[in-house]
Amino acid sequence: MSLSNYIDAENAPNYEDMEKQFAVKAVQQMSVYWSLLEKLPGSKLRLTRLDDQILEHFKTGEIDEDKMKNKEGKEKWRKFALAYEKGDNKIDDYNFGTMLRKSPKTEYGEKETIFVIRMQFYAIEIARNRAGLNDWIYETAQKEAGKKS
Repeated sequence: MSLSNYIDAENAPNYEDMEKQFAVKAVQQMSVYWSLLEKLPGSKLRLTRLDDQILEHFKTGEIDEDKMKNKEGKEKWRKFALAYEKGDNKIDDYNFGTMLRKSPKTEYGEKETIFVIRMQFYAIEIARNRAGLNDWIYETAQKEAGKKS
């Protein structure tokens, strides 16, 4: 069962231990995703069983941190994410926090990374992967592996 079923993010108190657990999970997810991109070109990677549907739905979305986090942007993304809360479109932990690179041209880093909900991550990274914008990660990893052999 998803943690999001137990926590009302709108009204949850800010518990330090809970924040630490969310942060650990977000960093683990970030590391796993980067490792996947090093082993397989993003353009060949599927993140969910609903990638095509999420991409089509996202095409109306913007990737601007300020717009994502202002009142209108939050409401727009909330509605976007709720489409994946239950039923045939259900994505586990759809509203769980995770890390997103601001640009597909950079690695994860303190200044290059923002905190978003999982559906924002999926929408943006699926679009980047389909456009081949993350393929450089695989290519760089392959070159580095070739130098070591």
